[in-house]
Amino acid sequence: MSTTFWIIVAGAVMTYLTRIGGHLVLSRFEHIHPRVEAGLNAVPAAVLTTLVAPAAMEGGIPEIAALATGVVVSFAVGGMMPMFLTSAAVLILLRHLLG
Repeated sequence: MSTTFWIIVAGAVMTYLTRIGGHLVLSRFEHIHPRVEAGLNAVPAAVLTTLVAPAAMEGGIPEIAALATGVVVSFAVGGMMPMFLTSAAVLILLRHLLG
């Protein structure tokens, strides 16, 4: 087997262990403190911010237009999937047209 194959397998195993590890740790508690629960609920927004902020700060017209489209679609339609799909479509289209 190639080195690339083993790197992919190791990455998959480590990803699985980190995900199942969090579940196993939290399943040992009968009640989660409200502050911990609030922190865990904020994780998706924090992760999304780390993905969007660099594009907003350093991106060009296609990236800004895609972010603006995502904001409009999220307020108008709601839901994550329509927002991601329309933003990705706008980003791909504008990058193709503007170079």
